[in-house]
Amino acid sequence: MTTQPPLLATADPPAYRLCNPGGRAPWVITADHAGRAIPHALGSLGLSAADLDRHIAWDIGIAGLTEQLAERLDAFAIAQTYSRLVIDCNRAPGTPQSIVTESECTPIPGNAGVSAVEVETRAAAIFHPYHDRIRAELDARAASGRRTLLVALHSFTPVFLGMSRPWHCGVLYQRDARLGHLLLASARREPGLVVGDNQPYAVSDATDYGIPVHGEQRGIAHVELEIRQDLIADVAGQIAWAERIARWLEEALPAL
Repeated sequence: MTTQPPLLATADPPAYRLCNPGGRAPWVITADHAGRAIPHALGSLGLSAADLDRHIAWDIGIAGLTEQLAERLDAFAIAQTYSRLVIDCNRAPGTPQSIVTESECTPIPGNAGVSAVEVETRAAAIFHPYHDRIRAELDARAASGRRTLLVALHSFTPVFLGMSRPWHCGVLYQRDARLGHLLLASARREPGLVVGDNQPYAVSDATDYGIPVHGEQRGIAHVELEIRQDLIADVAGQIAWAERIARWLEEALPAL
């Protein structure tokens, strides 16, 4: 069997970054698409710097929002470092959307013809370390009897394939709506906010990994939040939304 050397070199950043790892709150916050790094061995995947700044490469604003929210809640948070175009950490490895050859009509040359060995090499370097660290955190909390609630943070582009999206944020869930419905109620009490109920995306086994695996399979109350990228593109927006989301989560705690 053909094998390849490890993907990440000394100069490459680690697969994830922890924010407030000693957080005492019950919340565990994940950010699957927080980063846009590309391993040096893969160059730029054949993309321009402008394309790597776009939403196709990462969830704009989510890294800063994650940091701000972890600080306000005193919560553990983990942010994935690499571009979703290298490997998507919210898709099961080997599925069609794990390593895409095109994203919103933009070809990804560096992903064309990727072999099974190359897929596993990317997963071993990036996907598995990130999710293994989430599992380790959840396992440790379960072993100690510590209460845990899971929040997955994402952001979405205001315009996708030429269609404008009216929502300011979306509250996503699948089989377990406990936390999702509580946050929907809080969000809809906010004046002027357009809130999507499983919009602009919905959680499913086919299109998601984090919530089905870390939330549903463990029976942990959870929610996925999508924030529109133009609202959190700068620090002021990230602070404002962190304060808002922290308030919603704190309002939900007594009911869970």
